[in-house]
Amino acid sequence: MSAAPAPALPPQPAPPRFALDAARPGEVPGVDVVALPVLPGARGDDRADGLLLGPGAAEVSEALGLDLLALLEGQSATGEAGEVTAVPVAPADGSLRLLLLIGVGEQRPGDLRRAGAALARAARDRAAVATSIAALDPDDGLTAFVAGATLGSFAFQWRSRPPEHRPVGRIVLAGLAPTRDQRRLLDRAVAIAGAGWRSRQISTVPSNLKNPPWLAEQARSMAAETGLDCTVWDERRLADDGFGGILAVGRASATPPRLIRLDYSPRRAGRRTPTVVLVGKGITFDSGGLSIKPGEAMSTMKRDVTGGAVVLATMAALADVGCPVRVVGLVAAAENAVSGDALRPGDVIRHYGGRTSEVTNTDAEGRLVLADALAYAVDRLDPTVIVDVATLTGAMKVALGQQIGGFFANRDGLAATIATAAEQAGEPLWRMPLAAAYQDKLASKVADADNGAGGPGAITAALFLQAFVGDVPWAHLDVASVGDAPHDVFEWTPGPTGYGARALLHWLGGAEPLAGLD
Repeated sequence: MSAAPAPALPPQPAPPRFALDAARPGEVPGVDVVALPVLPGARGDDRADGLLLGPGAAEVSEALGLDLLALLEGQSATGEAGEVTAVPVAPADGSLRLLLLIGVGEQRPGDLRRAGAALARAARDRAAVATSIAALDPDDGLTAFVAGATLGSFAFQWRSRPPEHRPVGRIVLAGLAPTRDQRRLLDRAVAIAGAGWRSRQISTVPSNLKNPPWLAEQARSMAAETGLDCTVWDERRLADDGFGGILAVGRASATPPRLIRLDYSPRRAGRRTPTVVLVGKGITFDSGGLSIKPGEAMSTMKRDVTGGAVVLATMAALADVGCPVRVVGLVAAAENAVSGDALRPGDVIRHYGGRTSEVTNTDAEGRLVLADALAYAVDRLDPTVIVDVATLTGAMKVALGQQIGGFFANRDGLAATIATAAEQAGEPLWRMPLAAAYQDKLASKVADADNGAGGPGAITAALFLQAFVGDVPWAHLDVASVGDAPHDVFEWTPGPTGYGARALLHWLGGAEPLAGLD
């Protein structure tokens, strides 16, 4: 019987487009929505002195004949970040149909990110919105607002009819003149937000389309689009080069595994330009293998590709954020399936470089594929730093819930850098201990290590991976806790989150990303 043809993904909603305009929001032509910031006002003696309205409010209030502060008071508005008061506007000569009054809290980047997401939800299905929210902080705040507005717009659909809702088509950042520097800042913000969108989209694609060869084709397309070099190992080359972990995990699937490599070099790269290696877990679907997951735990496993999606999206945006170092992205892609040739508990596999693992849990497959890629990076790429990203352990969700990711690092300086970039990006990561006290749990009677070492699960998984990086500065991002958003929260809409791309770009897009890492 011939294989069924691959399904075709229907056209997907696109993120909003952004533009700069020096005019006040009420003066921007051709928009059907105006969004104004609402500030809580000064506080003293444990009481608020009243709400304040941001740039452009006086002109809009006069044009519409409305007392906006009285209207907000009547709605018991507080100015809290993300709070929305919607005011329909009667059709007149102009195009304006809706006024949004959006709380911006203390106007910190996180507040403006939430305000951007709130705007995106309130303005969906509209053609264009003009807002002065980003003008409150034209630097860090603009980047945060664009991320919130972009990701708060995210949608994915595979229906026989058009999608029920569409993101707002265009967001005009009013009160910001389109100078060269401001355009550059906006372009950078759009690149970072777009990487978050791209990693979400890859993570959300169903696994009847998304398999390792499909993921490799996405990488090739991204490379051609962004000027990266792309190399793909198929199953024969993986076998020839000794990638036993990737092959073992992927061998039960009808779609064979792949190792994807993308290379980025800055314009002025020379022999002494250091190299960062990013490694992503690209499990396109995780059934658990013979150690099969229960049905309810399997239903979200199309998002087990998140680490690989983050690496691909990050690599595609490096030039746009002006990354000054070489970066190599490696994605270990496999489907963890069940068949007569499936990896069995008790099997011993040999990784790239020769280290062996006894497989006592086929559902601990992510560390097996990552191990191959980490060993290859150390052996062949002369890395200054390695960072891997994976939805690796359910234990991380138990520890941190669903709004904070976890990470491990073997250098304090690297840990501080990663944590700072993640906080700035709005993808917070909490450092966990590489506790050597649990090292003996990895002991195997027949191999170098046991892949199913047990609890504390996130720590023993990190210790397993640490053996493959040697003395290279290394961070391991376990984003299983934040791999899915169960409902609308801040900039997250429900579904796979693609968490991590913005954090990596905030780091790698800095002027000196490798300063102080020891």
